[in-house]
Amino acid sequence: MAEPRIKTTVVGSYPFPDWLGALPSEQAVIDATRVVIHTQEQAGIDLVCDGELYRFNVNHPETNGMIEYFVKPMAGVRSGVTFEELVAYRAQPATNFRTRPPAVVEGPIGPGTLDLPQACARAKQLTGRPFKFTLTGPHMLAKMLYDVHYRNLPKLTMALADALAVQVAHCNADVIQVDEANLPGSPDEWPWAAEAMNRVLDAVKTTPAVHLCFGNYGGQSIQQGTWGKLIGYLNALHADHIVMETAHRPFDELAVFRDLRPGIGFGLGVVDIKSTEIETADEIARAIERAGKTLGAERIKYIHPDCGFWMLKRNIADGKIRALVKGRDLHQGSLNGSSWPSSH
Repeated sequence: MAEPRIKTTVVGSYPFPDWLGALPSEQAVIDATRVVIHTQEQAGIDLVCDGELYRFNVNHPETNGMIEYFVKPMAGVRSGVTFEELVAYRAQPATNFRTRPPAVVEGPIGPGTLDLPQACARAKQLTGRPFKFTLTGPHMLAKMLYDVHYRNLPKLTMALADALAVQVAHCNADVIQVDEANLPGSPDEWPWAAEAMNRVLDAVKTTPAVHLCFGNYGGQSIQQGTWGKLIGYLNALHADHIVMETAHRPFDELAVFRDLRPGIGFGLGVVDIKSTEIETADEIARAIERAGKTLGAERIKYIHPDCGFWMLKRNIADGKIRALVKGRDLHQGSLNGSSWPSSH
């Protein structure tokens, strides 16, 4: 069977099962990850993810382990936060959706006891399909931390990038996707954010990708801005493809991606994870068609949800996963001569 021209994938996270929280163990995490991957396989997802369940921390559900999981094991950070540090942290506009930092940077950043290769290998062996491993990018991690060592955001970001690069160099996944959910709200920081991101991407031995979104907190966007301000950043990336939040964005904004350099594959968000309504296959097929007319059909390499699924109920996430594949197949069938009507 020929590979589809447009592949389906997910962004990373999956709703945390209640039974895993009730009785967590190493084996339970593996079993739950197997369920997440099998759900994607059954739906027909081309590039599967592990669901990131092992990163979830019940004490910090607001970030689903996107931050704490990565920074707390690193060298140079401290989990205990003094009251004076809390007051200073809460005065920072970039972190006004959090009440406390995940950690305080008090020395040179290093990998510490973080072990992404083991997490990657454990999940990869559960599937025979192409597998994508995800991690949070250096810019977002730096913006969430309280720094009393470097006292310079770009320097902290570069140090985090180097620590992550050491990790991903040993990760054996078909695609390694680095996530940035803070930069869209601070687009002027893109030149040094791109330099840091490329340090991580250049360490990837397989296929590097970058996911960008405006954040998701209980269905709410965290960052305000437009994609037009980040075209310079996107064009500077050493990435095979980008995975973008576009379903929840104004359709007219898609036109800015005409300026994306041809060497970067475009990932189109066609599932709105900030909505609990499950998209129909027809809606997804038409979203692909409309985007193709704006950007050129050959530009779209992947379709996917805007972001991870972790804030949704499992039945809704599962329905959106199935719709993603059915919509792609419907669109592909129309190109192959089926009777699906073209929209006007």
